[in-house]
Amino acid sequence: MQRVAVRSCVLLLLVHLCAPGQAKRVRGRGAQSRRVQQQQTPAYRERVDGAESFPLDFTAVEGNMDNFMVQIKNLAQSLYPCSAQKLDQDMKLNFLKNESVTCNDGSPAGYYLKQSKGSKRWLVFLEGGWYCFSKQTCNSRYETMRRLMSSTKWPPSRTGTGILSPQPEENPHWWNANMVFIPYCSSDVWSGATPKSEQSEYAFMGSLIIREVVNELLTKGLNNAKVLLLAGSSAGGTGVLLNVDHVSEQLNSQGHTGVQVRGLADSGWFLDNKQYKFTDCLDTISCAPTEAIKRGVRYWGALVPENCRQAHVGDEWNCFFGYKVFPTLSSPVFVVQWLFDEAQLTVDNVHLTGQPVHEGQWRYIQSLGQELRSTLRNVPAIFSPACLSHELITRTNWMEIQVKGTSLPRALHCWDRSLQDRHNASHGNHSLQKPRTSPPLRGCHLHLVDSCPWPHCNPTCPTIRDQLTGQEMSVIQFLKHMGFDVQKMAQQQGMDPRKLLGMLNNGS
Repeated sequence: MQRVAVRSCVLLLLVHLCAPGQAKRVRGRGAQSRRVQQQQTPAYRERVDGAESFPLDFTAVEGNMDNFMVQIKNLAQSLYPCSAQKLDQDMKLNFLKNESVTCNDGSPAGYYLKQSKGSKRWLVFLEGGWYCFSKQTCNSRYETMRRLMSSTKWPPSRTGTGILSPQPEENPHWWNANMVFIPYCSSDVWSGATPKSEQSEYAFMGSLIIREVVNELLTKGLNNAKVLLLAGSSAGGTGVLLNVDHVSEQLNSQGHTGVQVRGLADSGWFLDNKQYKFTDCLDTISCAPTEAIKRGVRYWGALVPENCRQAHVGDEWNCFFGYKVFPTLSSPVFVVQWLFDEAQLTVDNVHLTGQPVHEGQWRYIQSLGQELRSTLRNVPAIFSPACLSHELITRTNWMEIQVKGTSLPRALHCWDRSLQDRHNASHGNHSLQKPRTSPPLRGCHLHLVDSCPWPHCNPTCPTIRDQLTGQEMSVIQFLKHMGFDVQKMAQQQGMDPRKLLGMLNNGS
């Protein structure tokens, strides 16, 4: 079986890299084609003959995936000379042709693009970076974070990382997709539809930027796509929740009903909870999330999903909070959310600045994890590690984090397969044959939420560093720094303190 899988991968790479326009002719060569088909299992024949250019399935070699993916990458690069072009893996900057859709300061908005000839899968990523909600906060933002409000100093190219990486060992299931990175320069959580004017010193056009990018991508191959994954991190993750249905409706209204639109929201599932310490709403960081968004919605002229707007008429600010907007969405969305999100703690005025936290803060942090976990209960596809961190999907080490033994790329692959099977079953294949479905993957779980109750109780959490010294901290050092009381926690968990201490020292 392993040899069959490898031969199939090599065949697909040859077809994809050397002659994407001649695939049908290769498959039509009588006896030669039949001999190739006899070497393939039905699952791999589907990858060649099916309607969608779907990622390779390497379940036969899961035991040594990293080494196998390196070999596949090297093979792809060695075969690439059969193409007339040099392998170029960076995304290139394109400014929007519609110059009326701009960044905050009136400079042209745009996007970075790396096309993958032959692939019918598109990944469109929304960058994050907080927001501003008044003239005062936007002026301050323009002075300190101008790159998030203007395109004047954008570089001509960008290198993708994590799920945007073209390296198969870093990004095993999406490495060969068409990659699009949309820089964040609207400061409105991707929601605004207000141009710069005499009354408004700044433009807030995040929602319109996404619309215009999609329109331009339709002229570059998106019109023939099978899957469009709208992804984003932090404010971009919230932007996914606010725009995924808009994008689906945009494509459907233009007749592109064959494109399956999906969302991937990373670290954008914020809570409208009570702050640990209340402060006046003077700046972006200290202002309570609810008050900041209420002010922003008015200032930005924000657009929200229609179903959510109807559910919260007059209080559309509710649609910026994941657990309120998610039930109203029609498009499938995979949610990635740290249980102890650093950005959430920041807006809740819990500042971990090198000094041990006291008991009140520790209780607040624990209750935050419990509250967040409860809002994720009815989310079908979720990856939520019990870690203190922020953003994940564009990290180079995103494959290392696991929940219940499953990595995020693995969970996303399972989700992809389940959605594709559902699509095949509902649409058939326009013939008398039964719709094809993929064979089940071993260990495919979609609802992955850590159950342990404190930050970094998951041993695969990212490395913790002391904010003063920069040195790495063990889990037990970190928890003691956080004010963790072993005796009290053991009592709450109903176990011997020595056993709990041993579990922590072992990273359990």
